[in-house]
Amino acid sequence: MFDNFGNDPVFSPEQVLENRGRVAIFIDGSNLFYAALQLGIEIDYTKLLYRLTAKSRLLRSFFYTGVDRTNEKQQGFLLWMRRNGYRVIAKDLVQLPDGSKKANLDVEIAVDMMALVKSYDTAVLVSGDGDLAYAVDAVSYRGSRVEVVSLRSMTSDSLINVADRYIDLNEIKEDIQKTTKPHDNSYRSFSSVSIEYEEKPR
Repeated sequence: MFDNFGNDPVFSPEQVLENRGRVAIFIDGSNLFYAALQLGIEIDYTKLLYRLTAKSRLLRSFFYTGVDRTNEKQQGFLLWMRRNGYRVIAKDLVQLPDGSKKANLDVEIAVDMMALVKSYDTAVLVSGDGDLAYAVDAVSYRGSRVEVVSLRSMTSDSLINVADRYIDLNEIKEDIQKTTKPHDNSYRSFSSVSIEYEEKPR
């Protein structure tokens, strides 16, 4: 009876995209940074925004990241992001006893997803952090769809299980990677690899 369960989706990918309504995007910068390293690519954030919006109506795109205020290269990148379609939510990196630095923005992501839940129909969460599973589940109970986008090897099963749709970054890397020449110094060419994170993936 259950042999073919899950093999035939109720809706085709095209139908899913047609019914996304208003879309809000929430990007965990640290998680995306390490996913890009794993994939060996540099992210083109203009392409990323276009791919995640997928011709739907974009409400707002949030980018959450830890920052080093003395890092001019990173500050330049974040300024470019603010001027090109992203609302940047930044938190200072905190040095831990072992010498590493970290900025946890899970709470900020969860609060924003919940605060805006009545304003969007579909939330696109770019993160594999299982700590966000409860927030995703809460958003779903309030009637909004949630799509999770992350690298499968870095994505918690609990997050995938509560999402309405899961997209592996490996499957869309050709659509979102930078293709400009290495000598292009424009801010558009900056990618997640350009952000000099000192925090470690969870």
